[in-house]
Amino acid sequence: MKVLFVCMGNICRSPTAQGVFEKLAAERGMLLDVMVDSAGTHAYHVGEPPDHRSQAAAERRDVDISGQRARQVTVEDFDLFDLVIAMDRQNLMALSRLCPPRHHNRLRLFMDFGPAGLPQNVPDPYYGGTQGFEDVLDIVEAACHGLLDHIQGSN
Repeated sequence: MKVLFVCMGNICRSPTAQGVFEKLAAERGMLLDVMVDSAGTHAYHVGEPPDHRSQAAAERRDVDISGQRARQVTVEDFDLFDLVIAMDRQNLMALSRLCPPRHHNRLRLFMDFGPAGLPQNVPDPYYGGTQGFEDVLDIVEAACHGLLDHIQGSN
């Protein structure tokens, strides 16, 4: 299973999701069963590491995202990945416009895998304080568990 997490700039939410997903997949013994990456719908930060606040919040939970580098989604990604997962509805719409019609079934909203009671969109913590990055990690961890359950159930 190949999974691509997508947010706007690929420096906060999607690299966090990639790192958390990799950690949880490894804990479940699934890391060899999945390939994971992240990207952004915009090229604002191509080549840059994740935001230092995202890195610090992730590191506090033993998730290392420091080696990731931002990139922009390409049309080829829709051929390569089984699931292209948007962190919010705005980026899901941007992906829908870029995605070839034959692959629209691969597009998903990340929080479709999250438990009831959480927001439908993973909030962008970029313009907020430290707590926003912690909140994103809480939300991402919950949805990653649901996504891993979904993947295990489809195998």
